[in-house]
Amino acid sequence: MEICGMEMCEMDFIDLSGKRIVVTGASSGLGLAMAEALLKAKASVAIASRPGAKLEAQFARLADMGYDVHKLALDVRSEDSVDEAVAWVRKIWGKIDVLINNAGIGMRTVNPRFMVDPQPFYEVTPSGFRNMMDTNLTGYFLVARGFAPIMVEQRSGKIVNISMNYETMRRRGFVPYGPSRAGVESLSKIMAEDLSPHGVTVNILLPGGATETGMIPEEMKSQLKVPLLGPEVMAEPIVYLCSQESDGLTGERIVAMDFSEWLARSGRTC
Repeated sequence: MEICGMEMCEMDFIDLSGKRIVVTGASSGLGLAMAEALLKAKASVAIASRPGAKLEAQFARLADMGYDVHKLALDVRSEDSVDEAVAWVRKIWGKIDVLINNAGIGMRTVNPRFMVDPQPFYEVTPSGFRNMMDTNLTGYFLVARGFAPIMVEQRSGKIVNISMNYETMRRRGFVPYGPSRAGVESLSKIMAEDLSPHGVTVNILLPGGATETGMIPEEMKSQLKVPLLGPEVMAEPIVYLCSQESDGLTGERIVAMDFSEWLARSGRTC
């Protein structure tokens, strides 16, 4: 495929050697798929997640494969935990090139039958609402708030916030998941404006459909009208967004399954 006579890049040839990247929610799902893609591109990646067996197992597996991987215990809902993660980055790396805000929880935490029995907002418990907003929205704010000062000091850096389809934000029975991700969209746009004078970019990336991440119960998958996307759909666009090819790009909203089309429309090449 060509744009203006120039061949578009193959992501397999992007080399992220020397890049230091933190991925939250990286012990499974989209976070793990993105972390693996970045490690394959030779980046140094800290997989961040709440401590536990999943984080330990994935860290051991990736380390055994020879990747430059680090584990970072992080509860995105806790200011103290975020401060500890930031302190680790300052001490061990001394810099950060990219933060990928991905940690989140899904509708099954407030309504296990959300696929077949949508629950009206007035039946959602206040504790369930707060827990999801604290993780999916406030968590993005706290982690970005923690790492942004390093990027401002460096006069460089990139933040990628993971979101979801607009349709899901408005879907019946999707409180509080929809509002949590709608908030991320607004937060991201304002972050991009606030950080632009300091040479730091902020972009939004979303899969473009329901994905195989564990947020949809096994018994509910048969209710879906379309196949689930594999989490690897995020690999190509996240490698691009972490590379020098995306330098200067900010305030964009990129749908992973339409990444090639977006690249063609944007006129950007790599």
